[in-house]
Amino acid sequence: MGETIDIGRRIELVPMDSHFQDITIGLYSQEQDEGPAFLVHTYSRLDGTEQRIAFVRRAMKILGGMEFTPDGLLRFPCKTIHELACKRIFLEACKLDPAKQIEPRPLNTLDKKSGFTITVLSLGNGVYQITADGEGRHREKRISAIGGGLIKLGQMDETGEDADRVAFSCGHVHDAMVGLLLVRAPNVRAVMREQQAVASRGTLSAPSQQE
Repeated sequence: MGETIDIGRRIELVPMDSHFQDITIGLYSQEQDEGPAFLVHTYSRLDGTEQRIAFVRRAMKILGGMEFTPDGLLRFPCKTIHELACKRIFLEACKLDPAKQIEPRPLNTLDKKSGFTITVLSLGNGVYQITADGEGRHREKRISAIGGGLIKLGQMDETGEDADRVAFSCGHVHDAMVGLLLVRAPNVRAVMREQQAVASRGTLSAPSQQE
């Protein structure tokens, strides 16, 4: 009889990995003494699977500013779960072309809706300020909207001071994570729909449970 291994709580799923044989890859959360950690896992036994999972893990480390635990899991340096942000980091890592170099996203992006270049400044202690180049009556509105997008995608908080400032409750700097979320923040509704669609397309089960 096979041994049952507790791999944690599944928090996200890619039902068909378009970059490697349409395998299913899951992201799991585990509680450890030093805080939450994350496991990237697949039941596929195809040749090359281990290398594919290693790529996704490495991409998450770079894109999200994460680190590896001594037992090979992923976690944030602040030891906080940041679950929604980690889901997005995982999905973006799985989208990357393995043939291209992995680089963290910059803290600026073009807001196609307004034409402004949006830049996020790290003010320390987990606080970020959103700015936009140029002028126009929609400038403040777009800054506020993008701030709202970061709050939803990264489970960030309003600072209670200015609408252009958001913060992580952990009080730590997360530049790489913010850079990744910033790309999606201008169209946060589409991002949330995508995550719901991905989650509804399948489940990750062991080979013995598969049809």
